[in-house]
Amino acid sequence: MAEEPDADRAAARSGHIPVFLDRTIELFRPIVESAAAEGRSPVIVDGTLGLGGHTSHLLAEFDDLRVVGVDRDPEALEIATRRLTAYRDRFTPVHARFDDFDLIADSLPADARDEAGPAIDGVLLDFGVSSMQLDVAERGFAYSVDSPLDMRMDPTTGPTAADILADYTRDDLARIFRVYGEERFARQIASAIVRRRETDPISSSAQLVELLYDTIPQGARRTGGHPGKRVFQALRIEVNAELEAVENAVPGYLDLLRGDGRAVFMAYHSLEDKIVKRELTTRTASRTPAGLPVELPGHGPEFEAVTRGAEKASQSEIDHNPRSASVRVRCVRRIDGRTP
Repeated sequence: MAEEPDADRAAARSGHIPVFLDRTIELFRPIVESAAAEGRSPVIVDGTLGLGGHTSHLLAEFDDLRVVGVDRDPEALEIATRRLTAYRDRFTPVHARFDDFDLIADSLPADARDEAGPAIDGVLLDFGVSSMQLDVAERGFAYSVDSPLDMRMDPTTGPTAADILADYTRDDLARIFRVYGEERFARQIASAIVRRRETDPISSSAQLVELLYDTIPQGARRTGGHPGKRVFQALRIEVNAELEAVENAVPGYLDLLRGDGRAVFMAYHSLEDKIVKRELTTRTASRTPAGLPVELPGHGPEFEAVTRGAEKASQSEIDHNPRSASVRVRCVRRIDGRTP
């Protein structure tokens, strides 16, 4: 086993604790052992690098592992790269959204290939907002502190949450609050925003929280948690096109996996988990037409499930790391070869 991961001060200040850490290491252990038996070094893509928590421990655990770490947030990528300096010969940082497959494929080691082209042994996708983004007030993700409503994971590009509140129609605002936030007062909130912006555009988290308190009935606030939770989540998903990225990423990474390769997906929102579950259900099913007595050659399932459905955090992990409470973890293994 290599040296313990270097604890970066910025990561420590953020309170960053990797979710499902021990289980993640064990899910990837077979691919490391398989690659060693073949006389090569395995490659994993950490498509949601964040502050590098999972990657630092994976590199510490497995001496020959190489990781390509992808993140759209340049600040997080810089912190993670500093944190992983001890592993610079086995770690490659990539500034990109996790579904930018052209850039990611170009960043793979030269020998990360099989007969079908660029190939990886594993992928880890830990969806959702990172600890640093939640904890740094000026990023605008948190409803508990006043800050400009930004919410961009990559602050160098795209519209902010304030832009969306200023420009979207009432119907579009209501749709994203209802669908992405599962907010039952979505239309009332959207109407209130449209009225408010005619004289006073909403540009800070405190302004939006004040509007929500004024709009959501007091009785509903007693049982529904903080009134900002669902609306802020919906805005974050819309600002960062998160579900579009998940829709692209799940099949794309499955296609990159070589034989026996494993994919680990961590979802915190029901919509993310539904996308993952739908794709994995298709990929782990036989493609032989129903009613035939035997499996047609080349029509068997591409993958098999490693986890039974979605695994959840134990109570002890939730007590240690409350952000793990809503996680749903799914893992699959490729059981057929890729075709060129």
